[in-house]
Amino acid sequence: MTTLKIFVGTVYGNAQHVAEEVEKKLQDEGLACEVLSDPEVTDFSDADSILVVTSTTGQGDLPPNLEFVYSDLKDEFPLLNGKPFAVAALGDSSYGETYCGGGRQMHELLLELQGQPVADMLEVDAIETLEPEADVTEWVLGIKDKLYA
Repeated sequence: MTTLKIFVGTVYGNAQHVAEEVEKKLQDEGLACEVLSDPEVTDFSDADSILVVTSTTGQGDLPPNLEFVYSDLKDEFPLLNGKPFAVAALGDSSYGETYCGGGRQMHELLLELQGQPVADMLEVDAIETLEPEADVTEWVLGIKDKLYA
């Protein structure tokens, strides 16, 4: 059975909440998944499929809890060999060019590692969305067959 690993990057806990809501919904549908907020490189290597739910710092960077694994992934460069992945980026468009920068960084790195995107990166704007968990959950349910292929 395929297990989706949900990697969460969070500063204030919002992305963590979103990831946990996605996890609950998928588990309610009988799908195996696991939320990881302090991942290691092997968590990415061992995953059957990958979902990243991440916020972005004000400077457009990844949250502190993903910075080290991002750096380690760049250094160790474990090829994902077509492993399916998707990225949901939470951001605030009032930050201009840095909007959803953390999600963009993760998406680009997973492409470099030869992962297979199953959808374009989802951008959730805090200015327009009061319940990001609803938007992200709906999006994930729409691509779940590709993540669990």
